[in-house]
Amino acid sequence: MATSNSQHEGHVVLFPFMSKGHTIPLLHLSRLFLARGLRVTIITTPANRPFIDQSLADTSSAAATAVDIPFPQNTVPGIPVGIESTDKLSSLDLFFPFTISTEHMQPDFERALQTLPRVSFLVSDSFFWWTVDSAAKFGFPRFVFYGFANFPMAVGKVVAENRLLEWPESDTELITVTQFPWIKITKKDFHESFRDSSTDAAQHEAFEFNMRSLVATVRSFGIIVNSFYELEPVFTDYWNTECGPRAWCVGPLLQLSQDDDINSTNDEDDDKPMWIEWLDQKLEEGSWVLYIAFGSQAELSAEQLQEVAKGLENSNVNFLWVVKKKSGTTASDGLTKEFEERVKGRGMVVKEWVDQRRILMHGSVQGFLSHCGWNSVLESICAGVPILAWPMMAEQPLNARFVVEEIKVGLRVETCDGSVVKGFVKSEGLEKMVKELMEGDKGKEVRKKVKEFADLASKAVKEGGSSWRTLQSLIDETISN
Repeated sequence: MATSNSQHEGHVVLFPFMSKGHTIPLLHLSRLFLARGLRVTIITTPANRPFIDQSLADTSSAAATAVDIPFPQNTVPGIPVGIESTDKLSSLDLFFPFTISTEHMQPDFERALQTLPRVSFLVSDSFFWWTVDSAAKFGFPRFVFYGFANFPMAVGKVVAENRLLEWPESDTELITVTQFPWIKITKKDFHESFRDSSTDAAQHEAFEFNMRSLVATVRSFGIIVNSFYELEPVFTDYWNTECGPRAWCVGPLLQLSQDDDINSTNDEDDDKPMWIEWLDQKLEEGSWVLYIAFGSQAELSAEQLQEVAKGLENSNVNFLWVVKKKSGTTASDGLTKEFEERVKGRGMVVKEWVDQRRILMHGSVQGFLSHCGWNSVLESICAGVPILAWPMMAEQPLNARFVVEEIKVGLRVETCDGSVVKGFVKSEGLEKMVKELMEGDKGKEVRKKVKEFADLASKAVKEGGSSWRTLQSLIDETISN
């Protein structure tokens, strides 16, 4: 992204949540602020500090620093000392207890603020609801960062205000969203914590946490959104005219360093990862590849993994399937060596960290079977790669609706019970939709559409584009106040 000609004497503090999916977008945002002449301080914890330091080292900027504060230890049963990221939790059941425990960081956070140069404004993750009090105490505005787009925010607000989830008896009954009558949702599109459940202590705890976050958002100066206006104008306008605080669309944040990252790991590298070499081979053959990844948090049962494997094998489609390690085990333990042998040459299973953006930007990759985490959705759109949506948790079901029904850049997997989320996917249904995405007429339609949005995303972050202007306006209004 081009830099602004105007330089500001401002200082922004960024406080990302301890999860790679939340941290990386804010690290990209830090580069935007640095490019506009702002000083940047990133607050983190000791275990997460090396990752932050590496990112800041890549910027080669003396105006960027990191400060670590202690993470609360021994406050949540089941979370060992030294676990300071949700990526390393042994179970998703520990997510909300982990997040709520961060409130114990507030005294150390405020002591760190006292040591810093004058702060112009704070950008903190929505999970750090308590930082709005710290910002008020020190007299600077707080922007809240949500790891998703305006669509789930707008739809969620309408659903909550009109209590639309209280009436249907079935979890799969379609509900019309009143302000957006062309949108149909179900109870299963929303996490249980979206509704209070006093009979379930864990759900009630999650509900109370969400309420604290929402109240803190209302008290914040604005919301920084990793999206761009042209992607969701209806929902951005609705939020900014009917809701609030103001949503500032400054994304896709990943576009900032995309060219540098791709160029620094180009096809002439002597130490290319094996998966890039494999994709290069497919490109030389003129073969298309389906990329498959479900993020760092999703957990598939061994039975479900076997159904996915069977569907991929029977589809006869080339595929690159990334299965990530979790808590000392590998989800791919449910896959057999025989399966990998049978698909050898046509399919590759990778059990290590990969550069997802580099894969999606590869010319051979023409489809993405995804859980529809928002970062993955944006990466796929920016790469012009259509999505086969398989949402699993959080706001992913709403992201999937947005991808498939609203902007029409993807298709959806078929579940046994017809539900949009949490349903079991049989091999036959997966095989059918994989073929449709990669070879069918509907696949051609969504492939054409996603390339149109890829072009709009590129224009949004360039000088004079909608996101470029929005970021400049945010800085001008905040620094001048």
